Formats: sequence, structure tokens, C-alpha cells
Amino acid sequence: MKRFAIAALACLSASAALAHAQLTSSTPANGASTASPAQISLTFTETLNLKFSGITLAGPGGTASETGAAQLSQGDKTLAVPVNKPLAPGAYRVDWHVLSNDGHKTKGSFAFTVTP
Repeated sequence: MKRFAIAALACLSASAALAHAQLTSSTPANGASTASPAQISLTFTETLNLKFSGITLAGPGGTASETGAAQLSQGDKTLAVPVNKPLAPGAYRVDWHVLSNDGHKTKGSFAFTVTP
């Protein structure tokens, strides 16, 4: 009986870990050197709740960059956020937070460089 309980607990823990929305790709990609992007796109493993998902974009010196209203696409798994103005050359950091439709919160960050 004890073995059954341990096995059941292990299965429940594994399914709970898989239920969180994990970032699978971004445009620009983490570590990329690119021209100023028109939007930041993040694709996740789970469908997202737009109301509780978003990004902040910080540029050289930690200066906040203006972004537009986020939208979902690709079956509500891709969060797309327009960049309001062309970005100056330099290093940028994207801090993201999402809520998957099953109620799990996830957050993270990645960086890219805008080249002249």
C-alpha cells in the first residue's frame, strides 16, 4: 500500500509540474542581435489568459520602452506585444508574466540586442 501511495504522489507531482505554461520560443530570441523589432512575441506550452499576461521591456540603462496592447494568437499560446517606437541600439531585457487558462502563473525573462 505504501508503494502505491508513493507512486500515486509521484504521478500527481509530475502532472502538476507539466501544467505550467513554459516559454518555448520568442521573437527576438534570447541572446539575439537584431534590428529594432516591431513586436515581441512569446510562445508557450499552454493556452494563456490575456487579462493576466504581459511583458515589460527595458532598454539601455534600464529605461522602460513603450509597448502597445498585448494580443493572443496561435490558439492563445502566443503572446504578441507591439513595440510603439523603434528601439535605439543597445541591450534590452524582456520580463514576462503569464497566467495559463488552468490558473497557473509563470514568469521569466530574456535579453536581446538591437544593432544599428
